[in-house]
Amino acid sequence: MSKTKKTLAARTSARRITNRTHGQNHGLVTRLMSPSDFGEILKPFVFLDLFDNEGEPFTGPLHPHSGIATLTYVAEGAVSYIDPDNVKGTLAAGGVEWMQAGRGMWHGGGLVKAGRTRGFQLWIALPPELELGPTSSIYQAPADVAEEGPVRVLLGSYGSASSAIVSPSPINYLAVRLKAGERWRYEPPTGHTVLWTAVASGTVSVPDELRHGDLVAFEQSSEAVEFEARTDAEFVVGSAVPHEYDLVLGSHSVHTTPAALRDAQTHLSAIRTRLVQEGRL
Repeated sequence: MSKTKKTLAARTSARRITNRTHGQNHGLVTRLMSPSDFGEILKPFVFLDLFDNEGEPFTGPLHPHSGIATLTYVAEGAVSYIDPDNVKGTLAAGGVEWMQAGRGMWHGGGLVKAGRTRGFQLWIALPPELELGPTSSIYQAPADVAEEGPVRVLLGSYGSASSAIVSPSPINYLAVRLKAGERWRYEPPTGHTVLWTAVASGTVSVPDELRHGDLVAFEQSSEAVEFEARTDAEFVVGSAVPHEYDLVLGSHSVHTTPAALRDAQTHLSAIRTRLVQEGRL
């Protein structure tokens, strides 16, 4: 086959983008995904926030979650955290915070120092057997995040590298850095028909051109996607087996049934009462 025919065949077989967004700004973050839009298409991935700002240090208030897990990845700068046991710490650039809320927990955080802070916070819907289960918090220093080539494995596995975090369902979540002109091909595991990417910086082609702040959803299939960096670029990629359950929403919660949401809300209210009595709210 000639070089021209090979190029045309590659373009024909490229995995198609079905949805694209630049999100909506909400103060310190840009919400790229929520359950009313991309979250319904891409579940178990239900929320994705991009934070990329210059600002002064601050500590955010404690707030509740249930029925979901969140993964915060810091690409630049540092963020603080306060876990349910009132343990406080700092997550440096390259680090990961994993919080599995289960039946319900309260936590908080903020910016450690003035200057630029960049990263993503992802929400993942939990399956029925975990949505009312126990809570867990894991904080990974940059050196503890598994890597292979240009990929940092935030959740799941890639090549010979695997995250130490136990995923609630079959999910890969990867942070990738490429230099201008470099290429990287992602072949999802069997069954990972859900696939998306979001760009933190620079420009990549898939072959459609994606820029800083873009989120795209790919068609549901088993096909690979090839990324080519037009400039130095950073992006995250998520793939998963589809979440076959409804998304029942509370103000800080996602569950599979109204009954599960009511149970969790009752539990969160009891935790709030205790936190008030302790002077933490």
